Amino acid sequence: MNRPPGSHSSGSPLSRIRVVLSHTSHPGNIGAAARAMKTMGLSRLLLVNPKHFPDPQAVARAADADDILEQARVCSSLDEALVGTVQVYALSARQRNLGPPAMPAREAASDVLAWAGEGEVALLFGNETAGLSNSEVQRCQRTVFIPANPDYSSLNLASAVQLLCYELRLAAFDGRPPVLARAVPFASPPAPHEDVERFYRHLERVMVSSGFLDPQRPRRLLPKLRRLFGRAELERDEINILRGLLDAVERTAGAGPAPGGSVGTSAGSSVLK
Repeated sequence: MNRPPGSHSSGSPLSRIRVVLSHTSHPGNIGAAARAMKTMGLSRLLLVNPKHFPDPQAVARAADADDILEQARVCSSLDEALVGTVQVYALSARQRNLGPPAMPAREAASDVLAWAGEGEVALLFGNETAGLSNSEVQRCQRTVFIPANPDYSSLNLASAVQLLCYELRLAAFDGRPPVLARAVPFASPPAPHEDVERFYRHLERVMVSSGFLDPQRPRRLLPKLRRLFGRAELERDEINILRGLLDAVERTAGAGPAPGGSVGTSAGSSVLK
C-alpha cells in the first residue's frame, strides 16, 4: 500500500488517471469505488484522510477488486494526492459562483483522456455527505457534473465513480471497448452465392409442387422472398436447415428431393451437393 502516485508507467491513458476520494466516511464506499474502477480498467486510487481504511467492509464491497485497495495510496492532504498531476477535475453536482468551468461527464471524458496523453490526471470526489469544499474545488482546473434528474441529483459516491469510469472507458476506445466473449460463437460462415441460389430454386420448386405458387402468375412473390432472405444474410448452416425443411416437405408430399437437391439424414444436418 502507499505506492508513490507517479509510479505507474503504462502506455494506456487510463493508467494515468487517478481517482481521488477525499475524506470518505464509509469504508464500504471505498471498496465499491474500487470495484467500479476495476470493471472499467482504471487502477489508480488515492484516499485523502479516509475515516476508516483499511477496513473489512471495504474489502467486502470491493468484490475481488482487492488489488485496487492494496495499491491504494492514503494521503494526509489533497495537495499530497495531487502531486505530479497536470490537470484535476472536481466532481460536483453543485453550481458554484467561484471555481473552474463546469462540463458534463461525457464531454469531460474526452478532455480527461486528452490531458492524460500529456501526463497524470486526477478525478476528485468529495465526502459522501458534504461533497467537495470550495477550497478543494478551487484546486481543480475543471468541474464535472453528471446530468442527473435536476429534482433529485444525489448519487452514491461509488455510483458517481462508476459513471465517470464508464464514460472514460467509452471515450478511450472510441465508443467500442473490447468485449471478452466467453460463449462459443453461435454462427457459421456466410452462405456462398451458389448455395443461396440453389436454395431459391429449391424453394420455388416446393412452392409450385404444393400449389402455393402458380408459375403462370408468379406476381412478385419470388422477388419479395429474395428480399426477405437477403436481409437475413443467410449463413451456411441456416441454408442447410432451410433446405432440410424443404426436403421434408417434399418427402411428405411423396415427391422426394429432386436431383441436385440436398441430402442428409435429418433436417438441419443436410449437406449441399
